[in-house]
Amino acid sequence: MTADADIAWVDMQPTSLTEEAIRAAGPKLKWVSTLYAGLDAFPLDTLRERGAILTNGVGINAIAVAEYAVLGVLAAAKRFDQVVRAQDRAEWLRDSPGKIELAETKAIVIGYGAIGRLIGERLAAFGVEVTGVTRSGSNGTLTPDAWRERVGDFDWVVLAAPSTGETKAMIGTAELAAMKSDAWLINIARGDMIDDDALLAALTGGTIGGAFLDPTNPEPLPADHPLWTAPNCMISMHLSGRSQTKMFHRAAALFLRNLSAFRAGEQMENIADLDRGY
Repeated sequence: MTADADIAWVDMQPTSLTEEAIRAAGPKLKWVSTLYAGLDAFPLDTLRERGAILTNGVGINAIAVAEYAVLGVLAAAKRFDQVVRAQDRAEWLRDSPGKIELAETKAIVIGYGAIGRLIGERLAAFGVEVTGVTRSGSNGTLTPDAWRERVGDFDWVVLAAPSTGETKAMIGTAELAAMKSDAWLINIARGDMIDDDALLAALTGGTIGGAFLDPTNPEPLPADHPLWTAPNCMISMHLSGRSQTKMFHRAAALFLRNLSAFRAGEQMENIADLDRGY
C-alpha cells in the first residue's frame, strides 16, 4: 500500500505493523504522519536513510493525559483505590484510607513539554509546588543531569518525558531509594522508563509510598505479572490518551494543516527529531 506513496499516515494495530508498512515503502516516500506522540513503533533509521519527514501527534491528547496524571495524584493522595475496593466488598469505611491534601505538597514533572506543562498547571491549581525537568533547563526547570540529586524533595514524581534511549530505565534502584518514603511515582509516559524489578522491590519493601502506572512494559501486562498484585500500585492500562472523544478530529485537522504546508513547501507542525527520537 505504501510502495508508491509520497505521503503516508501510518497508525496500525498492533503497532508492529507500523514498522513493517514503513520499511516496505518505496523510495518516493517523503513524509510520514502519525497521531501518536511517542515514536517507539517507527523505524527511525529507515526514515533517516530516506530523508523522510516524520510528524507526530504531540498535543492531540495532551489534555486527556494531563488529566489522567492528576487523577493518579488525587487517587494516591486519597487512596481512592482502597475506597473502590471497599465498595466492591460492600464495606462502609469509618475513616479515609488517604489523608494527604495536595496543597503545600511538591511535585517534580520529568519531561516538561506539551503534556508536562499541562500537568504542572493543573497541579498548581491544587496548591502543589511544581518543578519541571527539561533538556535546556529554561524557565526555572531542572536539567536531565540535575533532577536526581533533588528527587528526595518531592512528594510526587511524575514521568512525562518522551521515550528515547536516554530515558529507558531512568527510574531504577538508586532513584527509588532517593525518593521520600511516602512519595508516589506517577507514570503517564512509557513503561520502559522504569526498572520493574527495582520498582517491585521498592513497593514490596515499602520504601516509597506507591506507584500509579498508566503505561507498563510490556503491554498488555500479562495476567500473572507481579505488578498487578504489588502493594500500593495502581495500573490504568494505558488508557490516559484514550480518555477523550476528540483525538481523531484533532489528528485530521493537524494532518490537513500539514498537508497544505507540505504542498506549499512551508514549515510543518510537529516535525520529529529523528536523532533524538521525539
